[in-house]
Amino acid sequence: MTVIHSIITLLLTGLYVLVMLYLITGWARLKHPPVKSNNFKTKVTILIAARDEEEKIALTINDLLAQDYPKQLTEIIIVDDHSTDRTAEIISSYASQGVRLLQLQEDQPLNSYKKKAIATAIGLSTGDFMVATDADCRMGPEWLSSIISYYESGDFVMISSPVTYFEERSLFEWLQTLEFSYLVAVGASYIGNNYASTCNGANFAYRKDVFYEVGGFKGIDDLASGDDELLLQKVAQKYQHRIGFLKSRDAIVYTHAKHTLKEFLNQRRRWASKSTKYKDKKIVGLAVGIWLFNVLLLINGFLSFLGIHFFEVFLLQFIIKFIFETAFLLPVNIFFKRAWLVGLLIILSPVHILYMFYVGIVGNTRKYVWKGRTVR
Repeated sequence: MTVIHSIITLLLTGLYVLVMLYLITGWARLKHPPVKSNNFKTKVTILIAARDEEEKIALTINDLLAQDYPKQLTEIIIVDDHSTDRTAEIISSYASQGVRLLQLQEDQPLNSYKKKAIATAIGLSTGDFMVATDADCRMGPEWLSSIISYYESGDFVMISSPVTYFEERSLFEWLQTLEFSYLVAVGASYIGNNYASTCNGANFAYRKDVFYEVGGFKGIDDLASGDDELLLQKVAQKYQHRIGFLKSRDAIVYTHAKHTLKEFLNQRRRWASKSTKYKDKKIVGLAVGIWLFNVLLLINGFLSFLGIHFFEVFLLQFIIKFIFETAFLLPVNIFFKRAWLVGLLIILSPVHILYMFYVGIVGNTRKYVWKGRTVR
């Protein structure tokens, strides 16, 4: 091993350990939400952008209608994004129950249909607090009331809440659930450390006036993805310490893992594409540092065929990675009542090295297919 290689290995491994300690601490710092209030005052608009969701959207709407939050303070707006199936028809069948259907009518191609759909819905909403979810999600009856209770108990302008997968049907989908819990917990941990960076749009809420105050999606509307993280980062520039993460099981939103490797990689490529628009260079720098740590692991793994010293370094790095991922993911998956999933790290950790390398490259260099559209 050269001196330069040794220094790089030491620096990147040290950075990885520091970041993982930061994340573990951030998750632990998240406070338990207060006892739920019954004296609600906030007018809420639930926002959904839907495209070709005829299979599951009725289930989602039924869950929304079953919420225990006061009906007179609840508005549901679903925007149909040029669906080619029965999505709009299904939504309209709930009109008598207060579900409002909007239909996008865009003549010119856009690269950000979802942001256009959400912005259109916000413009026509009557609520003061926007709660966004997705058309294929499920939630319990206390989902909305738990979010608003948390909102009304503090001085928040934006709230991120937990999302997880359910109804898994294969080992591949269980592995996705474990990896997804990592991603959700990273965003939560940053917020726990009073430094909002990432979130998930399937369970995301914010004040309408703040949305307009930061210019809505202006400046980030050229990217198909980013209606969640990029908006959060715009708000964080002004209200960094007024963004909360609701660490409550009542607030969990459930969705589904991807059934095929192609679908999974397309989704992760879409998510990774947002990183090119991150305004906070500290977040970008840390993300690049973690990516380089995984690349170095991969390099040392290959160099192991050339000498025992490289193998020893690779093994030490991998053990460090495994120990810290376990320490981070165990309390997270205890929260999701899926502690046994952490046992799958023995499979996921080595695969994750290759996955990190691949997504880090293609997420910023290639187009991808999303909802039947090829976008960038």
